[in-house]
Order: sequence, then C-alpha cells, then structure tokens
Amino acid sequence: MKVVLAGGTGALGRRIAADLTEHGHEVVVLTRSARPDFPYRQVTWDGASVGPWAAELEGAALVNLAGELVDRRPTAANIELLTRSRVAPTAALAEAAAGLTSPPGVWVQMSTLAIYGDGGESVLDEQAPPADGPPQLAGVARAWEAAAVGAPAGRQVVLRTAVVLDRDTPALDRIAGLARWGLGGRIGTGRQWMSWLHIDDLLAVVRLALSDPALSGVLHATSPNPVRNAELMAALRDVLRRPPAPPTPAWMARAGAVLMRSDPALALTGRRCVPARLTERGFTFHHPHLRPALDDLLRRPG
Repeated sequence: MKVVLAGGTGALGRRIAADLTEHGHEVVVLTRSARPDFPYRQVTWDGASVGPWAAELEGAALVNLAGELVDRRPTAANIELLTRSRVAPTAALAEAAAGLTSPPGVWVQMSTLAIYGDGGESVLDEQAPPADGPPQLAGVARAWEAAAVGAPAGRQVVLRTAVVLDRDTPALDRIAGLARWGLGGRIGTGRQWMSWLHIDDLLAVVRLALSDPALSGVLHATSPNPVRNAELMAALRDVLRRPPAPPTPAWMARAGAVLMRSDPALALTGRRCVPARLTERGFTFHHPHLRPALDDLLRRPG
C-alpha cells in the first residue's frame, strides 16, 4: 500500500513512517521543507494550496498529521495559529482529493481526545459529544475534524488519540522531567484523569485503521486503563527511582506554565476516555497498563 503522510516529519510522523515501511508499505511524506537526513521519499507542499504534490494522493492511503504542537500558552494568537496549522492543510488535502480520478481509498484523520475538554468523572467513548471548550483544546480539535468532513475518500477514520507516550518526545519528557527535578507529586487535586497510549499500540491502531475496510468514523486510540494524575506521577517516581514529592498546587502549576510557555490546562484538566470500538473488535493492546508501559519506555539498565 502507498501511504501519504501529511505533516510526517515530526516525532510521531517519523515513527509512523518507520513502522509502515517495516510492514512493507511505500511511504511518501508531504513536507514544507525536505530534509536530507530523512530516509523516506519527500514531496514538498505549502500546506495551504493544491500543487503538483496532489498527484501523490491518486489511489493512495492518506494519514493527515499536519499541525503545530499544542503545548504553548493559551493566547488568542496561539489558538489561531494552532487552528490554522490544522485547518489549512486539511482543506488543501480535501481540495486536492476532489480533483483526482481515484481519491484516497482511506483517509486517516488524526485528532485528539482533548476534543472532550475537561471531562470530569464521565467515562467517554466514541459516542460522547465534543465539548464547547476550552478553545485551545476542544476548539482547535473541533475545527480540525470539521475541515475533513466530506473529504473525498473511500472511507475516513477520525483517530482521536490520547497522550502518546514515547521516548524522547515532548509529552513524556515534560512529565518525566518534573519527576526527575523533584516535582513528581500530584498536580492540583491529582484526581484529573489522563488518557494515554504507548507508542507501540498507537502504531498498531494506525495500521488497523489503514487496513480494515469495515472501519470508519470516530475511533479512540487510547489505553483501556486511563489513570488519575496522582497515579501517573506515582508511577513515574517509581520507574525513575525518585523519592516521594510534595504536591504542586494548581496556582503553582499555572505560574509554572507561564515560565515554561505551556498551557496549564494540559495538566489541570483531564478526560476518562475508553477505546470502546477497539475493545469490541478484540484489539490486543501490548501495553494496556501504565506502570509496565512507563517501565518499557523509561527504565534504564543498572
């Protein structure tokens, strides 16, 4: 299968490209700036308008990853940047597909479980309605998904992903760093839920979405066992062999987010999401529980 990755030069895109290549697929990456050290075929585009790159979509599969990293201050300018960086490429892909004789057989539209905002104690499956806010979480995600609605493709899978845990990536590095620096206590109340997924399972879900002709619509890519923030931080301390740490009050988390140019909602809000459709299909998670997943990713010999 030929698979086109839009926005495939980031950390997640690189992992997906490597995994698909290892499984015998041809990978083409759409990128604004080709990189000489990138081991996959690259085709340049501007992420906003249709160009010669559109021919790569003819009869291919598409994985749309395009978008700026969300971990930044929740300002009006950043919300606009995050929204534009997702909507414009998605609209360009849809326009390109509409002009093809054979549009993509499958379109995997990446999204995020942040579309549910702060979910509180509710257990959220694929039938749960998206939240109205906050703008940098649910608002950006809703706009991203809306831009792909009706795009020409044999079928479309909207992959709402949890926080993907992988080595040397911003999400895991940030929380592991807190534990290493002695700030590994619960954040805020510690009761907020975190939906998470080991990178190995994310890659398997992407392969399933591409290969299963009966699969379409919204699909949760998340572990079946979400955890509370307090459990997450305790597991990190255990794996990293750090002593107990005092909690970080919400006000301190907000102040620290200013210094780190981050969004405090990423730590202070949460969602208790479950992969209902994957479970119904009998999908096997290689890392269904947090503690062993962290051990796999962070434990160093000795």
